[in-house]
Amino acid sequence: MKASFSEIIQGEIPVLVDFFADWCGPCKSLAPILKEVKSDLGNAIKVIKIDVDKNQSLATQYQVRGVPTMILFKNGKQVWRQSGVIPKHELLQIIKSN
Repeated sequence: MKASFSEIIQGEIPVLVDFFADWCGPCKSLAPILKEVKSDLGNAIKVIKIDVDKNQSLATQYQVRGVPTMILFKNGKQVWRQSGVIPKHELLQIIKSN
């Protein structure tokens, strides 16, 4: 059984959610950055990709108006969000400081 989105973001481990779309150019350039962040931080973070076209209700719930939009959750609470592509070093710093 798949865990619901709200169950996934509840954990102790920070969850970085990437709201993206297949047709979005910047989303494609963000994907390898997110892979590197995940490999650098390992089990210290969960990285989840949400396709806004397939999950419109979730995108609406979190008021995602543009893609890519990243939201960082900790213990179920949104602690940071930003739209657009962010360099890896900046993203690592943001995750570690939250």
